[in-house]
Amino acid sequence: MENGTTDVVVIGAGQAGLSAAYHLKRRGLGYTILDAEQGPGGAWRHRWKSLIMETVNGISDLPGIAKPDVDPAEPSSEFLSRYFEAYERQLGIEVLRPVKVSSVAREDTDPAGRLLVRSDHGDWTGKAVINATGTWTRPFWPIYPGRATFLGRQLHVADYVSAEEFRGKHVIVVGGGISAVGLVDEISRITTTSWFTRREPEWRDATFDAKAGHDAVALVEERVRLGLPPQSVVAVTGLIRTPALQAAEKRGALRRQPMLTSIEPDGVRLTDGSLLRADVILWATGFRAELEHLAPLHLRGPGGGIAMDGTQVAAEPRVHLVGYGPSSSTIGANRAGRAAVAAILKLPAFQQ
Repeated sequence: MENGTTDVVVIGAGQAGLSAAYHLKRRGLGYTILDAEQGPGGAWRHRWKSLIMETVNGISDLPGIAKPDVDPAEPSSEFLSRYFEAYERQLGIEVLRPVKVSSVAREDTDPAGRLLVRSDHGDWTGKAVINATGTWTRPFWPIYPGRATFLGRQLHVADYVSAEEFRGKHVIVVGGGISAVGLVDEISRITTTSWFTRREPEWRDATFDAKAGHDAVALVEERVRLGLPPQSVVAVTGLIRTPALQAAEKRGALRRQPMLTSIEPDGVRLTDGSLLRADVILWATGFRAELEHLAPLHLRGPGGGIAMDGTQVAAEPRVHLVGYGPSSSTIGANRAGRAAVAAILKLPAFQQ
């Protein structure tokens, strides 16, 4: 067990956490990084092997050290875990792992006081907390009538390994995001699939340029400023017709169907009342932010989200959420790490 006192406690050592650590180090602040993973890489450690670097959406360099040359055929989980590990080593960023944080609470009522971070490896206190826990550990499973009765296999994208395990089976894919269409494409190459979404997918043929990215992030940022749960950026941008997805469309793999009405032991019930038999249901239904350990701070508002002012929690400026809402992309995570440290330096506790 360990115990410590520091300026800033950083929870999570993925892209956002490491970006924050870089800027804390540059500004000469004391910090402790607690990470629940067994090794470097954050959520990338868990991505399926078939998600190779060629098919990954743009991954930004971590601040200060550019990515090494990329082999387009290398699994993203291997490449990015290796990059993060080298980054920690070259910059001398010490990460305590595996450490699972259980709670963050106010040590006292003084607004310039310290925050208490409890974990399975001891307690730490800090003048501020940067939360960079991401979403991967909280896959979202929607509730549908009859889901518990299904006799086939059900899994979430978080548990996906390879299309090969579904050979010879009919696979239902549920979800309208990037992961869903990518997995429909991949799985449909070796077996039959059906694709279901709640809304008609919006496809984008134009290049996703810097202006489009800025506009999308601004819309997500407005939601969190109002205290609403953040939407995914793809909900704003639409799906981009990459060459691979264009090929999948041509072979008929991306024929979207309106959302199923119920699940039965042998398959799913369609909107026309017919039964579509299935062996597997793959839920590509996204993730929710991992924030349960912040519950003692009572940060959530009536809208179900956390009202934000940049990276600061509006009701508790000592707590910063990076990799949340508008900063959930890799570009946004880097910017958020820098912004969080700049704001922390303006807190009363750092003016003394």
